[in-house]
Amino acid sequence: MEILFLGSALLVGCLLAVQASVNQQLNRAVGTPYGASTLQLAVAAGALGLTALGTGALGAVRAVDDVEHWWLLLGGVASPVYITAGILLFPRLGAVSSVGLFVTGQVFASIALDLLGVLAVPRRELGIGIVVGAVAVLSGITAVIRGQRAAATPGERPAHQGGWVLLGLLAGAVLPVQGAINAQLRRDVEEPLAVGTISFVVATLSIAAVLGVLLLGRRTPVPQLSGLRAMPWWGWLGGLCAATYVVTTFLVLPRIGAAVTVALTVTGQQAASALVDQRGWFRMPRRPLTSPRLAGLGMLVAGSVLVQLA
Repeated sequence: MEILFLGSALLVGCLLAVQASVNQQLNRAVGTPYGASTLQLAVAAGALGLTALGTGALGAVRAVDDVEHWWLLLGGVASPVYITAGILLFPRLGAVSSVGLFVTGQVFASIALDLLGVLAVPRRELGIGIVVGAVAVLSGITAVIRGQRAAATPGERPAHQGGWVLLGLLAGAVLPVQGAINAQLRRDVEEPLAVGTISFVVATLSIAAVLGVLLLGRRTPVPQLSGLRAMPWWGWLGGLCAATYVVTTFLVLPRIGAAVTVALTVTGQQAASALVDQRGWFRMPRRPLTSPRLAGLGMLVAGSVLVQLA
């Protein structure tokens, strides 16, 4: 039975890379990344809400009235940051580099949470395994970014690459914070599916508010829903991938532990992103894995696993 949970953690990590790739089709159909994020998160919230309703867990949502701290309801704000960043970064940096930045942000944010012992995360002492793993992650993402830049033609190199790199690191860093907040929320709400539903409803409302402000300021185009008719059917899979990831991690984490879960999901993310880049799946530009990028990818995975299991 344990092998089933291990395989599930690896698979949902792959789904995170698939999610970011298929969202490109949603973005092209709608014409604005903020509109695409709003639709994707609404699909995820709906899928989780229906699942919670079908399993009898939706009633636990009423427990939000008894939540100890109001800010525990804000964990979902991280989702639109991560999803919108993926829509913006994948066509500019590629799947491997974008996911590599997400993973790097995740790793260093989780290290900070562990060392500081904040948000009810058990405090850990700084050990040699964490230091070596962090250095490997940093070296790996540096090699991946440099390798891609060296292989790209001048027209393929994005302007303001430093800003896109920082966005990728930030988008990854918010995920461990979201996980820590949702873990505390679960203590009050108890039902994992209800927690997931709350998180994605908050996420949908957050990005919808951002979209509204940008539309009022004329900083983004009006979403064109008519374009959805020509979108391939798998363009809708992003929301389902997100919902599946949330449900599965809630289920497998108590069985195999947080460290193993994170290590496997990170490995799945990197493996799937490498295939998306190499094969050009989901209509993404093909970016062959050169030796420097492959070596950097290996260091990223090894460092991430070492940090989690140290």
